Amino acid sequence: MSDADTITEEGARDFIRDGIRDDLAGGRVDGVVTRFPPEPNGYLHIGHAKSVCLNFGVAQEFGGRCHLRMDDTNPVKEEHEYIESIKKDVRWLGYDWGEHLYFASDYFEQLYDWAEHLVRASKAYVDDLSADEIRAHRGTLIEPGTDSPYRERSVEENLDLLRRMRAGEFKEGERVLRAKIDMASGNINLRDPVMYRILHSPHPRTGDAWCIYPTYDFAHGQSDAIEHVTHSLCTLEFADHRPLYDWFVENLPVPARPHQYEFSRLNLTHTVLSKRRLIELVEQGHVRGWDDPRMPTLQGLRRRGYPPAAIRDFAGRVGITKSDNVVEMALLEHCARELLNKTAERRMAVLDPLKVVIENYPEGQVEELEAVNNPEDESAGRRRVPFSRELYIEREDFMEDPPKKFFRLAPGREVRLRYAYFLTCNEVVKNDAGEVVELRCSYDLATRGGNAPDGRKVKATLHWVSAAKALSAEVRLYDHLLSAPEAGLEANPLEHLNPDSLKVLTDCRLEPNLADAEAGGAVQFERLGYFCLDPDATPDRPVFNRTVALRDTWAKIQAKGKG
Repeated sequence: MSDADTITEEGARDFIRDGIRDDLAGGRVDGVVTRFPPEPNGYLHIGHAKSVCLNFGVAQEFGGRCHLRMDDTNPVKEEHEYIESIKKDVRWLGYDWGEHLYFASDYFEQLYDWAEHLVRASKAYVDDLSADEIRAHRGTLIEPGTDSPYRERSVEENLDLLRRMRAGEFKEGERVLRAKIDMASGNINLRDPVMYRILHSPHPRTGDAWCIYPTYDFAHGQSDAIEHVTHSLCTLEFADHRPLYDWFVENLPVPARPHQYEFSRLNLTHTVLSKRRLIELVEQGHVRGWDDPRMPTLQGLRRRGYPPAAIRDFAGRVGITKSDNVVEMALLEHCARELLNKTAERRMAVLDPLKVVIENYPEGQVEELEAVNNPEDESAGRRRVPFSRELYIEREDFMEDPPKKFFRLAPGREVRLRYAYFLTCNEVVKNDAGEVVELRCSYDLATRGGNAPDGRKVKATLHWVSAAKALSAEVRLYDHLLSAPEAGLEANPLEHLNPDSLKVLTDCRLEPNLADAEAGGAVQFERLGYFCLDPDATPDRPVFNRTVALRDTWAKIQAKGKG
């Protein structure tokens, strides 16, 4: 059993799974075939992940199969780069299509033959109207459309023009092939939709073999039928297209009769899932690329350190509904945090270092202290951490004049150093500007391991690193891409870009065990959050990205809601 087999509980209930059960019980189908059909004109994002998990998930649950099909019908925007990235992302999520990788372009010849079939049946015609004229003739939601003056061309003329379109005799936009359905239909999608348009652009897979290309609406259902897809799962914006999907299937000699089901798409707070807006973010330089950890793309989430299992868990918790809603980013963060708490090994890192000199510790001595790798997983074992006279602690863990509820280090106060000793601050050293640059402290040798034999208690435990042995590193702290929660649904979400979405810290100090970190591998910096090594890292300059902080804002939201 693969890791992906554990995504959804056996017997999970939602309207799609219930529909599949009914279809199987009623004999409409004798097996389940789904497909994930991305257009290879961009990178997959977290919204696509919901569809990936649904399509592959239900196929697994019902003993069927799921195809990966590239709906590559628009050569102007499609590239091999996107095809390969989609395959990589689906595999990263934990799914495998086996031998069932398909392309709509595999079916171009068959689709064209079916177009001629509709022409011969007087159910399609070549139209000379421009795109703007077609739009004007289509009518409105409350007014019927107007027939094109070319709608009643003869079958012979339409076949001749269509074949000349294919032969490349006409310019782009000069003619289109339209289905002849009903210009007075209450569903605008049925008002003689375009089936083929002229595009003099080479295709990533077919090269210059074609200069006319099928529209998505014409290619999609027929591709499903060719592949014997039983359940075509789409997001809600395709609900109004379903009558057209069915019309093509019913009026063509297709080998199967797939059925389309619609579910709500994913909307996530503090980010944007519009492909057009994501392209703008990249092209306008607001982010560093498609894999920028602030991006909701799967490549961005992977680089940020989100485990695929956490994304699958998130997709399962979001569920499948027919109602649009907005999901809190905090839920995605919670899923990552919950998984990483169980799996990520712990390390100590100081992001804003303040030097500590332990005056009664022997100069030149370095001892190895034992530290737990993961308190949630005993099998993760222990590691050795160097301790020396000079250390670094977090600057925010010291206050010279602390308020009442500040329990960390202050002059005359004793705290515990994680895995080490009790430490007392004796003196504060400042520079000419009055800034604290060093603390002079003493330690209690009897408290080795972090416990006092006399039973005395301290109210704070601090993490630290040895100054002599620490790694110098860059750490990148990522925050929400958009400052307003639902800005991603607005007309121009880029007006709400968060200026603090990235903070780069260049003078961090890490425990030396992190020299063995692998790119993408998760680790918890104790008391700070979950991090992973970035591909930008070099052997002499580690770079870590923060995946999520330790604070569980989602749990607080839930608790507040229950209260």
